[in-house]
Amino acid sequence: MRAMSDEFAFAAARVPIAAAIAAARLIGRGDEKAADQAAVDAMRTALNAMTMQGRIVIGEGERDEAPMLYIGEQVGSGKGPALDIALDPLEGTTLTAKAMANALAVIAFAPRGGLLHAPDTYMDKLAIGPGYDAGVVDLDKPADENVKALAKAKGVKSAEIGVCVLDRPRHAGIIEKLRAIGARVHLITDGDVAGVIHCTKPETGIDIYIGQGGAPEGVLAAAALKCVGGQFQARLVFRNDEERARADRVGITDFKRRYSLDELVSGDAIFLATGVTAGALLDGVRRQGGFVHTHTLVMNSATGMVAELRVKGPG
Repeated sequence: MRAMSDEFAFAAARVPIAAAIAAARLIGRGDEKAADQAAVDAMRTALNAMTMQGRIVIGEGERDEAPMLYIGEQVGSGKGPALDIALDPLEGTTLTAKAMANALAVIAFAPRGGLLHAPDTYMDKLAIGPGYDAGVVDLDKPADENVKALAKAKGVKSAEIGVCVLDRPRHAGIIEKLRAIGARVHLITDGDVAGVIHCTKPETGIDIYIGQGGAPEGVLAAAALKCVGGQFQARLVFRNDEERARADRVGITDFKRRYSLDELVSGDAIFLATGVTAGALLDGVRRQGGFVHTHTLVMNSATGMVAELRVKGPG
């Protein structure tokens, strides 16, 4: 099976599906760690069943020295294509523990060297969907100016632009500016990979993602945008010397660099996400009549394929 083919992408969908099913057993149980561990175990088992030479470049718990799916871990059979992998077995551990919307199992594949080795720090992010000229928005401009510019490019008023922002105290100033111009602010408690992907789907009502979130999640979101032609701008944020040292260990020395989408994901990418809890992007795992139902987004930048995969299996 050729790497980066649609056949490979659909076969790889088994990985987030396995993680989502495992995590879904713990929806609403109030145990974030147990839900995350279940997803990690299932995803690792599924990855090791694949014919590939996989290397984790965005993984679990850099700060916690995670024993599985850690950065640098080799996964797969050891034969076949050499691939770099970015993953989040459960994006939205709190969402899962509290039975809230938009928890996902997420993974991206790229040829070796195709994904930025982002350290576990924060990242300033600005994302829009496809169909706009380059430079219509700018990471270094205030949020309200970017919304006005996007509204002009879209041919609508600012009040018709939907903006996704993580609901955090650090974003209070951004939210205030956005509401002052009448923009529709969609606050999310967690899950900024899903938040960025929402920009690509008009039915979500979200046009732009603005704010600061995790850098590893930024690379995963960029892989999704690479598949549909969206735009993504980012800059790593360092709060202390420990975080700068963490970046230095993965070869990042320019701490003020602004990254484009093609710098975060330099080649082709396959992106997959399976819903754990139901949300605007995907349906959650559902058990009914002895069967388990899953809903997965499958995207491949190499072929331009974007598909939704619904699987019904014994549950």
